[in-house]
Amino acid sequence: MSTPAAPRVYIQAGFRWDCQRAYLFDIDGTLLRHRDRIHFDAFFHGVRSVLGRELALDGVILAGNTDPGILRDAFRLAQVDDAAWRPHREGILNAMCAHFAERRAGLLPTIMPGVESTLAHLERQGALLGLATGNVERIGWIKVENAGLRSWFAFGGFCDRFEDRADMISHAAAQAQTILGDPSATICVVGDTPFDIQAARANSLPTIAVATGRYSFDQLMEHHPEACTTTLEDLLRSTTPAAEPRVRDNGS
Repeated sequence: MSTPAAPRVYIQAGFRWDCQRAYLFDIDGTLLRHRDRIHFDAFFHGVRSVLGRELALDGVILAGNTDPGILRDAFRLAQVDDAAWRPHREGILNAMCAHFAERRAGLLPTIMPGVESTLAHLERQGALLGLATGNVERIGWIKVENAGLRSWFAFGGFCDRFEDRADMISHAAAQAQTILGDPSATICVVGDTPFDIQAARANSLPTIAVATGRYSFDQLMEHHPEACTTTLEDLLRSTTPAAEPRVRDNGS
């Protein structure tokens, strides 16, 4: 078993990480990780059931990508013409969702350190909490529901209509502003990959980068997020040492 990384936290001068009006949380690698292959296998099932062909994901960047973006990149690497698969895109995504939903009992989620304490802290600060994920909506909600995190989030930004993460972030941010009734409300993206940082920056939004996914603290820092931390637990402890952890009753 590898030794956990020593806690490290960076906060840009003047950036108040816990004083934004809304937060957009990525799911995979940020809120939780899964010790199963159900989502991964759903890609193969979806393509096989709709197109009758096998899908290869070798060489495709998965972390930080979107579900439709993964399909796009896989077909490009396989030199499959867009005309051969794009008309079937929705059918493939629907088949993926059905496969995932049928196997939800087999999901093995692990919630990342400090997630619930951080969500509780931000909620006490009066923040609006939402999702902004590369998952399609049905899969994304199943993941957070199955992990017992659904009640924290008032809305979700998903990639059903977006291959590019920046477009999904733009849509999620617009939802937050509408809910808050304030088009100038400050919104922060929380994610675990350079792609979260880049998508946030494309929308002029700050990022809290969390090294709980495939990218290390140093790798994330190369992309200059406004805040970076080994875990959300380390971030919370470094700035609010007296805060009492509180976990929401998931039955509420």
